[in-house]
Amino acid sequence: MTPARNNMALWHILAIATIAFWGTSFVSTKVLLNHGFTAVQIFTLRFAVTYLILLAASHKKFRCQNWKHEIILFICGITGCTLYFWAENTALSLSPSSNVSLIVCTNPLLTMIFGGILYKAERLGKRQVVGCLITFVGMVLVVLNGKFILKLSPVGDMLAFTSSVMWAIYSLVVRQFNGVYSTLFITRKMFFYGALMSLPALFFEAGGDIHKTFDIPWQNFAEPVVSFNFVCLTVFSSLLGYLAWNKVLKQLGTVLASNYIYAIPLVTIITAVIALGERITPVAIAGAVAIVAGMVMAEMKRGS
Repeated sequence: MTPARNNMALWHILAIATIAFWGTSFVSTKVLLNHGFTAVQIFTLRFAVTYLILLAASHKKFRCQNWKHEIILFICGITGCTLYFWAENTALSLSPSSNVSLIVCTNPLLTMIFGGILYKAERLGKRQVVGCLITFVGMVLVVLNGKFILKLSPVGDMLAFTSSVMWAIYSLVVRQFNGVYSTLFITRKMFFYGALMSLPALFFEAGGDIHKTFDIPWQNFAEPVVSFNFVCLTVFSSLLGYLAWNKVLKQLGTVLASNYIYAIPLVTIITAVIALGERITPVAIAGAVAIVAGMVMAEMKRGS
């Protein structure tokens, strides 16, 4: 294997590791929800702690080269962090989880469409398009896991679609900083703006009562299971996950890298089987096979 192929293999492995982090995050979030935390509290604390860790690691450069770049990274922070998680978590409270999972995981399709329109370098060949579609079908089978019952919930479903659009916007916008700023700097700025814009969400969740805004069950962190899962969310899903993903987007391209997102439900269901004792059906297994086959096809050399 040539050095170039070795390097590309490294980025594919890193993408898989990132998806593994994100796939298990749903289980960790569920654990925290079951221990008295709200969804908004969880992602606000995640963003704030992640930012502080990044700030400790990188604090020599605070500002972008100009205000235009600062505004663009602000957009990345609110789309890839605050609005994405707010819309997704709110959707989960209004729609069945199967609806939300299916709709949110359409963002690689949106990224493929928008990326092909906006960037010539991101346009896919026929083989890659077919691979992405096969992977999407596999993702649908995994999420449904043998339960082909979908109930429409207009508000929740629209919020889920909004979160999908937010992630696609973040993925396509952040790519323009390739080679301009370090991945560490970009990720730190994103989490700063993500944490900052999560504060209004906390305020509104508290009904506009400033005294209740930070009424967080801090005492629950004394429980090992809570601390462990929060560390998993903060260190692996947020810190390492976003650092790795921003690098993967740069090396593999936004559209092809986003194709890995289809595997998140697969990781989630495997984790749920191990940690929560949930059942996996033959339909989900067939979906897993389709996901792997489609991803392999999509990552092959571009066809005509």
